[in-house]
Amino acid sequence: MTQKEFSETINFHASSLRLHALNFTRDTEDANDLLQDTLLKATRFFSKFEDGTNIKGWLFVIMKNTFINSYRKNLKTRDLTVQEEEITSANLYFSATTNASEGNFALQDINRALALLPEKYSAPFIRYFEGYKYHEIAEEMQLPLGTVKTYIHEARILLKRYLKQYQA
Repeated sequence: MTQKEFSETINFHASSLRLHALNFTRDTEDANDLLQDTLLKATRFFSKFEDGTNIKGWLFVIMKNTFINSYRKNLKTRDLTVQEEEITSANLYFSATTNASEGNFALQDINRALALLPEKYSAPFIRYFEGYKYHEIAEEMQLPLGTVKTYIHEARILLKRYLKQYQA
């Protein structure tokens, strides 16, 4: 099969592929993106296509694998985003400055929450929040590195609990 015949055959199956993509994504624009990715991959791997193979089935397999890989990639990205949205200075700053009066209350609540932390948790957490690395905190406080990490982790958990009302 020549490249031209291959392209014509792919174009012939494009409408059924689009419907199949829509079943996967449930969104027209995402379906069009999936179709485009599928056709690009099929064209790129034209040399691996063997004559006599069911081209429609081959295209559907490419589409299914592309969709699964994209889904997994998006899932990992979402997980990383959720982890990064823990208590960070940017999130605290944003929530504190949304509204001036609301921001003042939020800052008061944050200060109260920090004051409620046991000293062994608050000291390493504040240093970490200020930008110090774990090993620097461990050296300064003369604590094992694992202990510092545990204290900071526990401080985050307690602060999340104390500041639950600000979580989206």
